[in-house]
Amino acid sequence: MERYSEIKSKIKREIVLLKSFPCIWSKCTFCDYIEDNSTCEEEIIQINKEVLKKVTGKYGVLEVIDSASIFELPKETLQNIKDIINEKNIHTLFIESHWLYHEKIEEIRQFFGIKVIVKIGVETFDEEFRNVVLNKNAHFTSIEQLKRYFDSPCLMVGIQGQTKQMIDNDMMILQTYFQYGTINIYRNNSTTIKRDDDLVCWFLNKYNDLIEDSRYDFLYTPTDFGVGD
Repeated sequence: MERYSEIKSKIKREIVLLKSFPCIWSKCTFCDYIEDNSTCEEEIIQINKEVLKKVTGKYGVLEVIDSASIFELPKETLQNIKDIINEKNIHTLFIESHWLYHEKIEEIRQFFGIKVIVKIGVETFDEEFRNVVLNKNAHFTSIEQLKRYFDSPCLMVGIQGQTKQMIDNDMMILQTYFQYGTINIYRNNSTTIKRDDDLVCWFLNKYNDLIEDSRYDFLYTPTDFGVGD
């Protein structure tokens, strides 16, 4: 498992994939990422300490991800991250959280004390597909409510059952309302949710310019950031 890398295009930054406690939700139909979770706090803390030692601060920007939310990291690991931020003069931090923690977002911003870009796995702005098909349990009522807490939606493209109209709407909302975002091309995994290759080809052709947009990260495979397995 590769847990440290550098993102050298668009927003240059270091990125670490840390180990966490189990995801608060853990019921998304498309996700087997949670297999990296652990219930052994000692193991989690030790692995994360070794990974964080690799951070140099060379870009002044750090992204911290895990197989759950930032809030599923042990308190000791959160303090380790804060110490690294101070030691390495990091001015911007990217983190990720499930919607269920939205009322705690301001608390974590205050804890780190620097510019914090908070990502959320929206997957799609289509309410029914997000919460019925993908079972995300992310029930925000409007884009304005989402933006009140989160800065950067992660969107998924190419799932069987998605439509071109859904994706067009997702890309319109992303470009209209968000300065940051991530576009993920879905890859088959151990779940029953499958990829639609025709939809992926259509997207890559139609949205080639968006893929190159400096505001948004684009992942053709989940490991394109250089971390993961």
